[in-house]
Amino acid sequence: MKSIEKKVKYTTTNTYETLNTLTNKTKNVWIVFHGIGYLSRYFLKYFKELNPDENYIIAPQAPSKYYLNGAYVHVGASWLTKENTNLELENLNQYLEAVYEAEKIPKDLKLIIFGFSQGVSIVTRWVAYKKLACSELILYAGGIPNELNASDFTFLENTNTKVTVIVGDKDEYLNEESMKTEKEKIKMLFNNKAEMIVFDGKHEVKKELINGLV
Repeated sequence: MKSIEKKVKYTTTNTYETLNTLTNKTKNVWIVFHGIGYLSRYFLKYFKELNPDENYIIAPQAPSKYYLNGAYVHVGASWLTKENTNLELENLNQYLEAVYEAEKIPKDLKLIIFGFSQGVSIVTRWVAYKKLACSELILYAGGIPNELNASDFTFLENTNTKVTVIVGDKDEYLNEESMKTEKEKIKMLFNNKAEMIVFDGKHEVKKELINGLV
């Protein structure tokens, strides 16, 4: 007999983490998306050297948690898989909208959207979905989903959004061919206006690079 996949709709709850305090001294608000295998509270360690008075960081939490390395000790999380991707994207967009609304980010502050590794696929989809004209869009060591096209980002043409792409020259998840493909995709999506930073290193987050972005 053939099985039948069905759907139900229900309300769920997820957490997110923040670092520092939003005050009248705050200049920059970051929304940062971790890579696969992270929890948001641990991902925030890469932002702790930023001036705490001027930088307020919001770290959404990927919803799908699992034990790392089969040891049932450390927990990581994933944003998406190839299973029911569109459905999961709908759920993620609702979650991210809830986080955004809950934080009530002042319009006069610099809004920086940052994605690392798998987080890049989430931030690009979310920014395109929300038409979010942030101050900076930073894509760090991750691939941009193939379904996105230039028309998804035309709303940025009349904004001052700065797009920065960061990648390590020894990134173990990229080869010469995939790097060429990603570069062409970035030029096409952002009308050849994205700045690319190539650092000496592997698939890793470097705090000194983050510190130099503000």
